Amino acid sequence: MPSRLTDADYQALAEFRFSLRQFQTFSEQKAEECGLTPQQHQALLVIRAAPAGTATIGYVAERLIVKPHSATGLVNRLVALDFVKRGRSDGDKRQAVLNLTEGGHQTLAALSATHQEEIRRLGPLLIGLLAKVQD
Repeated sequence: MPSRLTDADYQALAEFRFSLRQFQTFSEQKAEECGLTPQQHQALLVIRAAPAGTATIGYVAERLIVKPHSATGLVNRLVALDFVKRGRSDGDKRQAVLNLTEGGHQTLAALSATHQEEIRRLGPLLIGLLAKVQD
């Protein structure tokens, strides 16, 4: 049986979730300002952060926790927007490796700089909330 939670525990959990939602809303708005959906922004980040030669549809699906056919549609839209290009894998010629185009790199760099600033701003608050949740 879990230990009894206090009013302070519930308040800390609520504040922590509220702060996460605030960041998520911030992120969604910034992506939309760049003409992207939040999921497209996340896909660009996944592709850029992947080790060289490992960003595939399957990898994007795994990292975004979506079905492969959903990741395919998402990547197709990013290709149509000229943010992502497909190339052939060196190891498996049947598999496409995904890379960002110059436009994809520029857009992601701008979004990431903005997000990094927001994380730096929220960092102390989140650290404090995490400490309360862990107590």
